[in-house]
Parts: sequence; structure tokens; C-alpha cells
Amino acid sequence: MKNKHFETQAIRAQMERSDNNEHSAPLYLTSSFVFDTAEDMRAAFNDESDAYIYSRYVNPNTSEFINKVCLLEGAEAGFATATGMAAIFTTFMSILKAGDHVISCSSVFGATHAVFTKYFPKWNISYSYFNTNKVDEIEKLIKPETKFIYLETPTNPAIELIDLEVVGALAKKHNLLLIVDNCFATPYLQQPIKYGADLVIHSATKYMDGQGRVLGGIVVGKKELVNDIYLFGRLTGPSLSPFNAWVLSKSLETLALRMDRHCENALHVAKALDGNSKLENVSYPFLPSHPNYNIAKKQMKAGGGIITITVKGGYEAAKLFLDKLQMIKISPNLGDARSIVTHPASSTHCKLSEAERLTVGITPGLIRVSIGLENKEDILNDLLQALN
Repeated sequence: MKNKHFETQAIRAQMERSDNNEHSAPLYLTSSFVFDTAEDMRAAFNDESDAYIYSRYVNPNTSEFINKVCLLEGAEAGFATATGMAAIFTTFMSILKAGDHVISCSSVFGATHAVFTKYFPKWNISYSYFNTNKVDEIEKLIKPETKFIYLETPTNPAIELIDLEVVGALAKKHNLLLIVDNCFATPYLQQPIKYGADLVIHSATKYMDGQGRVLGGIVVGKKELVNDIYLFGRLTGPSLSPFNAWVLSKSLETLALRMDRHCENALHVAKALDGNSKLENVSYPFLPSHPNYNIAKKQMKAGGGIITITVKGGYEAAKLFLDKLQMIKISPNLGDARSIVTHPASSTHCKLSEAERLTVGITPGLIRVSIGLENKEDILNDLLQALN
């Protein structure tokens, strides 16, 4: 499968068929598995065989999903979790110990920021943020106890780009791990492991599902790191359910097709809105006006399905705009077949102080638009009528 194109790998990579010789992977809705002999059970629990034991550990459906994402990301191993945040937290906790230090880009998902600020101090783990547009700051933040560099690119929600090649080389130079949240790009548009990432994390709830049906998360990367993550997850229980894994694995078969449409629609809408008199700014990675345009073109196949617009007039104007939308709905989710809008300052990033929000570009008028798969003119027309 390694020589096949992305689309073919996503469709053709699947678990071995059972004795029933099914065409599509069946559901394995079982909590546990049986053994023919006591010796078989002993061998399984002592890691001397690959036999399935218990679905909290692994299940044929989660195995298929993990193997497929590993293939698409170019990773050695992976572990699937119940949500994207479970993947992030499980990764952090399997690697870090009291006294460790983490360097992260300043623009991260609100819940990730809360883990850094609210829970890391409880465990005597420190963190430092670098300005997303100033990767040269990273080297100055490195301490003897620094364990890894963590980043999102594109960032949530400001849609800023970080040069993976530069940060990957820096992490290697200082013998640090590089962990990348690749949720917005998906492995179809960007593969951080090619640039030196040791681990790649996804909220599979977003584009991997693509239809707002199930929750899920996954971390893939180097086998020795993933083994520690797996053992931590096996003990603490953030496992992905077999049913959700089955849905997500099937969804990956259409990921490339959907991302092509998301990107085509998003670029069309971004170009049409750019320069609109009611907007202060339109941000999209493949717009030439984007400050990180060259980075996006270097490391991404296309610009993704997320744009941000900043409505003139602050929060009141943004609220009026949101309330006037007719087709597009307000939701904290993204990556859906349906177009979605979110006001980060009052929702996903409301726990940040105003100063913290402004530092990462979350102004009162900023609106994140997840461009769906509807006709691009219908999406645009709804946005324009709400603006007018």
C-alpha cells in the first residue's frame, strides 16, 4: 500500500477479512474476547501475542482506524481515544513528569490552553508560549527541563501558519520532541512527520468524521513514544469505542474528496469576501494577502476549510451578523459537511482573558467560518446577506 496514492490508501487499507469474507469491515461490538486455552490468555496479557483481550485496550475496529491513519500520516504506530482532547491529554500525561517544561505556540485551542494554565501548575509542570509568528523566540525559551515543543498549524482560531521545517530542525538540534496538532489540515493536506514531528494529534471529531456524527481522537507517531501513550491509555481508559472507530474508518474513505471540496469552497468564499467594506479582515492560508501565505504554499497541499472574518463594529456587530445568517448555523464544531460559524471570544476561547485573546488575534469581531460542502455560491450568498 505504500506506493499507492492517498485516496487509494484511505479506501483500500483495511483489516484482514474474517471467515465470512465480508467486503466492508464489520462492527465488533464486544467488550472482551475469549481464549482457547489458559496459555493463550497468559501470552496475550504478557505481550507475547497480538491477540485481542479487551476493547478498552484495542479492538479490531480501532485497530483498522489506527492503521489507516498511520498509513496516511506516515507514522509507525498510533492510539485512538474517545475525543480529540483525550488524545492531547493522554499524550501529555504519558510523556511529562513533575518538574518538566513545555514550549507551545501561543495560539492553541481553548481547552488545550486550560490544560496548560489550570492543570499543569497542579503537577509542577511549567510551560512557555512563543508568538506564533516569531518562531525564533523558541530557542530563547528552551530550558534544561524542556521536554517538547507543541504547536497547531493552522492555529485555532486565528488561522496562523507555523513553519514546520524550521521548528522540526530546531527540535532536532536541541533533542526535543515535536508534537503537532494537525486537525485543521488533516493528513491529506499536510503531513508533519515529513518535517520532523515525533507525534501528530487529531480531533477525529472534525474532518475525519466530516459529518458531525461521532467523537474521536487519535495520536500517531514514533513507535516507542506511542507505546507509552498506549500503556497510559490502557490503564486510564480514554479509549475510542468500536462503533465510533468503525464510523471514522469508513469516513476516511471520502476524506480526500471532501477536503478538495472544502478547500475549493473556502478559497472561493475568502476571495469574494476579501476587501468587503463591512469587514476589517479576511484570513485564509491560500489568500496571497495572508501573512503566512508562503509557508502555507510550502507545507500544505491546499488551504483547508476554515476562514476567519473580522466584522467591523466589534462584538455587537458580530452578534448581529451571526443572528442574521439563514442557512449557516452557529455551533462550536467544525469540519462538518454543513457550514458552521463560531464566535471564539464568547465561546471556545471565552475562558481566556481579554488580553490573552488579543495576544493571539481573537478580537471581539472575529468569527470562525467552517466552510462546508454546500454549493459555494449558496454559502457566499448567506454570508453576504448577513453582512448587508
